[in-house]
Amino acid sequence: MATTPPNNPPPAKSRPLDEKRAKKQAATDDALLREIDDAVRQDDLSRFGRKYGIVVGLGLLAALIAFGAFLFWQNNRERAMERDSEVLVTAMDQLEAGNLATASQNVEALAQGDRPGVRSLARMMQAGIALEEGKAQQASELFAAVAEDGDAPAEMRDLARIRQVAAVYDSMEPAEVVRILSGVANPDSPFFGSAGEMVAMAQLKLGNRDEAGQLFSQIAKAEDVPETLRSRSRQMAGLLGVDAIANPQDILDAQEAATSAP
Repeated sequence: MATTPPNNPPPAKSRPLDEKRAKKQAATDDALLREIDDAVRQDDLSRFGRKYGIVVGLGLLAALIAFGAFLFWQNNRERAMERDSEVLVTAMDQLEAGNLATASQNVEALAQGDRPGVRSLARMMQAGIALEEGKAQQASELFAAVAEDGDAPAEMRDLARIRQVAAVYDSMEPAEVVRILSGVANPDSPFFGSAGEMVAMAQLKLGNRDEAGQLFSQIAKAEDVPETLRSRSRQMAGLLGVDAIANPQDILDAQEAATSAP
């Protein structure tokens, strides 16, 4: 009977050879996958560059130009502020020396300039000089220019309104005084005392005793208003039949301090 040859395993020395071949093949496959992946990425970048490269480049260029322009503007702005400050200081020196006309001429360019804060300061200075020279109407018009300048700081505009009215108060119609200062004559304004008193007097001239009395009473009760103005307003409110005493003890203390002062 014929016998089947046994199914013997391959020689032992061939197994390490197969493992080496498998590892080599795996390494080759891995390297090939990396090359394909890199190629795909490179191709994607190329397509992106062809499609968006110009747009991205222009965007970066625009950003660099804008940044450079900002640095240039900031540098020039600082230089301009230094020049403006020097002009204002020189004008103040001229004022102290009594050279009013020269001081006004020095700030003329600033008063016509395009920097709101500096422009307002220069106009306020010119208005003050005109008032000092007895040119009340001219001063009032200069103050009005600041008050009507929408780019000027809000508090400076309010102060300019008060100075505008105060310069020609005696020749103004009471209704015009109320119209100009009505927005400033309120307890929330830092200039409430000055504006409120002028408006209250104008209301009194118009025959509006109740409005005048209430406004005098508010001024008398305002703690951040100078005591002399509060005292004067308290008396006016009393004459108009309006209670203006917030704390009677404070009044007694103030009177006692006044009588005991040397």
